[in-house]
Amino acid sequence: MPEAMLEKAPARPPLVALTDDEQLFRENVRQFAEERLRPRVREMDEKGVFDHELLAQFFQLGLMGIEVPEQYGGSGGSFFEAVLAVEEISRVDASAGVIVDVQNTLVHTPFLRYASEEQRRRYLPRMCSEWVGAYALSEAASGSDAFAMQTRAELRGSEYVLNGRKLWITNAKEASLFVLFATVDPSAGYRGVTGFLVEKAFPGFTVGKKEDKLGIRASSTCELILEDCRVPRENVLGEVGKGYKIAIETLNEGRIGIGAQMLGVARGAWEYAVKYAKERKQFGRSISEFQGIQFQLAQMATEIEAARMMVYNTARMKDAGLDFVKEAAMTKLFCSQVAERVTSLAVEIYGGYGFTKDYPVEKYWRDSKIGKIYEGTSNMQLQTIAKLILGK
Repeated sequence: MPEAMLEKAPARPPLVALTDDEQLFRENVRQFAEERLRPRVREMDEKGVFDHELLAQFFQLGLMGIEVPEQYGGSGGSFFEAVLAVEEISRVDASAGVIVDVQNTLVHTPFLRYASEEQRRRYLPRMCSEWVGAYALSEAASGSDAFAMQTRAELRGSEYVLNGRKLWITNAKEASLFVLFATVDPSAGYRGVTGFLVEKAFPGFTVGKKEDKLGIRASSTCELILEDCRVPRENVLGEVGKGYKIAIETLNEGRIGIGAQMLGVARGAWEYAVKYAKERKQFGRSISEFQGIQFQLAQMATEIEAARMMVYNTARMKDAGLDFVKEAAMTKLFCSQVAERVTSLAVEIYGGYGFTKDYPVEKYWRDSKIGKIYEGTSNMQLQTIAKLILGK
């Protein structure tokens, strides 16, 4: 390759290598997840309720404002560190992982990029110390077609009045602040979509019923009801009519977080499968000595490592300021596939025991399924990838 071409090639960030600080951060999160989170996982899953004491500990450890600058009360860390945290927590419990993920990728990301200085000073210190956030885009008739939303925002004097319903909103029960999207002009299509910062305490705002889900049961997923909800004009996020841009860019980063969550889920299930294969004896020896089981564990480990490289590489690209949209879609697509395959095989390795709630792998399998659905279904990721590689 000519030297001139070499000079123009953008520098690629390292793929998997962690700095000493990143490694220490990861070990601290892993220790917390093992010691504080794991003992509560089964009870939270059975009750479908997240332990509020754990939420307080998330804030104390700085896990709810990893990228937020220290001047606003955050940890001043990197996106890569946020991804590490989501992975390590999801390795123990995907419900806890998605709480940290949504806070750091779907809530803080649009704040740091689009919020005014006054909005940052008003909200970010609380978001890093006590307030859980949520991202409210989906509606009953607005899923993959995200901008077919019906929630309406009408300007009346110094306030916007919002009416409509949101569906499938993660963290809704715990959240105090919502990054919520509504249209100021339905006839304008996506150009009418606008982002708002909506406090739970605003008049006319109600959190509806919590969904009874297959997996990530401790994570709340609720309907939001807006009936003449009054939002101050100064709580518009970014520019009026530019909410679609905020939503798309935020979801691009969020997909890396979901990739990290699914990576953690796959790792957790695989580790249990390896341990069980060494302990379980059939025909006078442990099942790990049978080639069929060895090959399954090896295939699982290989796919997990490939998923790890994709997650880490895409996170590094984001931190380096490189274009990562295609890689983010690929990461979410692949990691959700790996999580589903690995957790399913883990259940099979456990045999009949794996099909019972007395053992942990059935929960990993249940938790894996959502990876192909939220923050853009697998088909939507394939569509994005196809458009980008074909230049359409």
